[in-house]
Amino acid sequence: QVQPVESGGGSVQAGGSMRLSCVLSGNTAKNYCVGWFRQAPGKEPEGIVVGYTGGERTFYADSVKGRFTLTQDNAKHTLYLQMNSLKPEDTATYYCAADPEEYGRCTVVSGIRWSRHRGQGTQVTVSS
Repeated sequence: QVQPVESGGGSVQAGGSMRLSCVLSGNTAKNYCVGWFRQAPGKEPEGIVVGYTGGERTFYADSVKGRFTLTQDNAKHTLYLQMNSLKPEDTATYYCAADPEEYGRCTVVSGIRWSRHRGQGTQVTVSS
């Protein structure tokens, strides 16, 4: 199994930027679908980005497309979520997630919320 651990949350003003990190520990030799989902208070979880380990293809939710970027450092088994032009509606707890590739979630952004492995979450607060 693989265990994601997030870091990098905090507070920022609207229009600002923030970068979240996620270290994958455990069985990193396996191929996974990796990405992020978020959950705001009182709302359903929302998948925002998903891709393959190795980073050859990445898929974004419309709500973050053009503002958020997923990158990977495979040598460090680390994912990064660069978030630019942040809006108050981006306020949420952000979760890093990984799901074995054979379950086919690598191209379905909405599906990353159902991943078998997820971190504890990190809070992002965007003030207006």
